[in-house]
Amino acid sequence: MKTASGAQLDFGRLALLVLMLGVGWYFWDSPVFWPLKVLVVMMHESGHALATLLVGGSVDRIHLAANESGSCLSSLPPGFFAKVTVYSGGYLGSAVAGAALLLATFRFQLRRWVLGAACVWLTVMGLLYAGDLFTLAFCLGTALVMGLGAKYLPDGMVDVLNLFIAAFTALYAVFDLRDDLWNSAVRSHSDAALLAELTYVPSIVWAVLWTLLAVGLLAVAAYVSMHAKPKGLQMPSVSARARRA
Repeated sequence: MKTASGAQLDFGRLALLVLMLGVGWYFWDSPVFWPLKVLVVMMHESGHALATLLVGGSVDRIHLAANESGSCLSSLPPGFFAKVTVYSGGYLGSAVAGAALLLATFRFQLRRWVLGAACVWLTVMGLLYAGDLFTLAFCLGTALVMGLGAKYLPDGMVDVLNLFIAAFTALYAVFDLRDDLWNSAVRSHSDAALLAELTYVPSIVWAVLWTLLAVGLLAVAAYVSMHAKPKGLQMPSVSARARRA
């Protein structure tokens, strides 16, 4: 299967992505994946923080909790647009992060740069905005793990780790929206509820809109990644490794 540009579907990449998604889905409730879930919550809150800065506001502090909840406390400039942007930044931010990870991992094959960028991001967010000891410890501890992995892990292990983080982030972004869409108890305390109060548009409408945007973004990122021609730093495809073996 080819795109208009002539890039072919890499079935090895596709199979690996499906495998990673399946592992994440099947072992979703395993405590082993707890750090990854909190990591994606940090992506969600970072989306709020980035949106706040983009509209000219200031971020006061970010809180993460062991129960996989989080909050971003900000000072916003007056205006309807600013509030809509910031309230929407969390859900869409985690989806954008998942799409960016898919592209960086599969298309651009950045390997250690992905872990290095995550290390810098977590360090900056922790030092600037952590509002409690748990948030600071999680950000700096995870940043240390990412940094050590970027420096010392073999290339194959870096590849597997990047692939799984990308797949898990995309999966969690969709699950996060699913909970707000179908669980009315959660939705009543979510960003969708804040937007419903602001706009008088029902929270479930916002949840549907965010879900469509997030799923569409992730689908496009996955499609482009699976069809892209390798550029720059390259990770051999699964089929190429099999032939050499």
